[in-house]
Amino acid sequence: MAAVGAARALRAGGCRYSRFSSSFSSGGGERAGPRFRPPAGSRRDWIGPPDKRSNLRPVIFHVPPHESPLERRLRELREETQAWNQSFWARQNTAFQREKEEFIYSRLKARGLEARDETGQPLCSSSVYVPVIGQKVTLSAEEMADFYKDFLRKNFRKHMRYNRDWYKRNFTITFLMGQVALVRALRWLRWRSTNAGNQ
Repeated sequence: MAAVGAARALRAGGCRYSRFSSSFSSGGGERAGPRFRPPAGSRRDWIGPPDKRSNLRPVIFHVPPHESPLERRLRELREETQAWNQSFWARQNTAFQREKEEFIYSRLKARGLEARDETGQPLCSSSVYVPVIGQKVTLSAEEMADFYKDFLRKNFRKHMRYNRDWYKRNFTITFLMGQVALVRALRWLRWRSTNAGNQ
């Protein structure tokens, strides 16, 4: 019963969740886009599973048949913002994982420990749990805190620029959404008044 209620709530909000694999490129900002396309008769936005690199859910925005120039401008800005957001977080998460592995590897190497695979051969990178001669070795929370603090410090300006641009984009999207809602409300009032006059 709760699942039915949740499905109704999602439909009422104008979105549908979908199982599709998404592939947004992490380089140069080009968008490969989700590989799934909703059915031709769909009248809702479709939301996919989290992207592997960015951890964000991609959205395929519905294009109404008689889309006004204002509605089109809003949809295109939302699509552009989504691609920009996906690209930023894909690059950021990739850099985070790479630097984290390098940090762990350098700390373990400084202790005289080398990450090895199941056959005993040295690895060039590692994760938090590192098999060393049949044991697992981890870095302490304090050691990892040093990495997190340093990563945030190095990326502070990048995050500030991202937040500034994110707020600008969201303000513009919200403003356009308000304009679209106002135009639709006025259109509906005109339709209602003409229909009331015809009766």
